[in-house]
Amino acid sequence: MDKLSKIQGSLQKANYQAVLVTSEYNRRYVSGFTGTSGVALLLPDKAYFITDFRYTEQAAKQAVGYEIVKHTGPIFETVNELLKKNGVTTLHFEESYVTVAEFKSMQQTFQAELAPIQGFFETMREVKTEAEMREIRTACEIADAAFSHIIKFMKVGMKEIEVSNELEFFMRRNGATSSSFDTIVASGLRSALPHGVASDKVIEEGDFVTMDYGCYYNGYCSDMTRTVAMGEPDSKLKEIYQITLDAQLKVIEALKPGITGIEADKIARDHIASYGYGEAFGHSLGHGIGLEIHEGPNLSMKSEKALVPGNVVTDEPGIYLPEIGGVRIEDDLLITETGNEVLIHSPKELIIL
Repeated sequence: MDKLSKIQGSLQKANYQAVLVTSEYNRRYVSGFTGTSGVALLLPDKAYFITDFRYTEQAAKQAVGYEIVKHTGPIFETVNELLKKNGVTTLHFEESYVTVAEFKSMQQTFQAELAPIQGFFETMREVKTEAEMREIRTACEIADAAFSHIIKFMKVGMKEIEVSNELEFFMRRNGATSSSFDTIVASGLRSALPHGVASDKVIEEGDFVTMDYGCYYNGYCSDMTRTVAMGEPDSKLKEIYQITLDAQLKVIEALKPGITGIEADKIARDHIASYGYGEAFGHSLGHGIGLEIHEGPNLSMKSEKALVPGNVVTDEPGIYLPEIGGVRIEDDLLITETGNEVLIHSPKELIIL
């Protein structure tokens, strides 16, 4: 069964007459359309993609199984005609992605009753198809290659932003369409900043340098973090590196279907806390990746959802000590039927450049 048929089956099971998909990522997920303008209207037995003249040809090639409808006036008026044509009396919409202005326009235009939904498509997206996994694997391969390149490129005296730019340029040269988020390069005392986006700081001898980056390939993300030392680091930095690495490896050993986000997070958190650094690990263990760099399922102290085969999650514990420095190590993991598969293959033992 193809993806569209499965989605329509889920609509039927939920007893939804019709769903209007307006958000960028969900629109791409349900239709395959990569353009910037258009909406998908899904019924249990029909699927329409409404766009303007700029994208009708593209939509016809990408939105397989959809009837392509060109709108010349306001797009919601065209949607309303389709609702009337199909006798739709209740239209579900994505409440998290509709502005107040858009909602008012819907109320004024649609004769159908409006019903909000939340997380319907996002939950489907948590389990990746084989086709989606091919793109994620390639994105991870590009990120791995970027790490091999950057540890040969970076030198004491370079600015963090130079390293960040080189990472991004390398990934694009090797097939990435873009970075999947603002690249983090944080050195020295700045490595204690979990999200220390690259700055003009000069990398110095003895610095830990944390690099958190990833790329998009055909719409799907990778996300990895490695921390390296520029010359011999302080003994305290070496200590927290090993603790973080051991925590990260414990999670890899344990992750499998049925483990909840809370349980996964606790494995790393308890290990780090046992060495007295519990307060220095202030963020969640990980998150899902896919069309977005942060999507479900989460590995956190609040996530009760159990992992299932097809989930792709990050495993990224860290220790951050103000006025000393910090470390984070991150891989992307595919949950399999019996355990997990690590998708990032760059070395994790401390590298001293």
